[in-house]
Amino acid sequence: MFYEMTEGLWDQPGALCLVFDVTSETSFSNCGRWLQRIKSKTTSPYLPGVLVGNKTDLSGRRAVEKIQAEEWAASHGLEYFETSAKELENFDQPFRALAKSFHRLYQERVENFKSLL
Repeated sequence: MFYEMTEGLWDQPGALCLVFDVTSETSFSNCGRWLQRIKSKTTSPYLPGVLVGNKTDLSGRRAVEKIQAEEWAASHGLEYFETSAKELENFDQPFRALAKSFHRLYQERVENFKSLL
């Protein structure tokens, strides 16, 4: 239902941030479907993105191991971060990484455009 509600809001995305709950295998497995949906909305060959494992403060209930998420992210060209929104741990790092990637991509496009002139 959430997908249907948001589908019209993200035409031609410039970056992506997939967030999952490290205590939920289902949450993690849904990332693949979300990634496919997002990539179907862009014509760009490169879409900067991050995968974020949230709720690391609940380590005793962890269902998705860090190495599993890191490997999945790497296989899809994403950077991986772990956060605890509750404890405000590392919450800004994914967004900093996205901003850097987006800026780098922008600079490359500007240079490509200049080379055409």
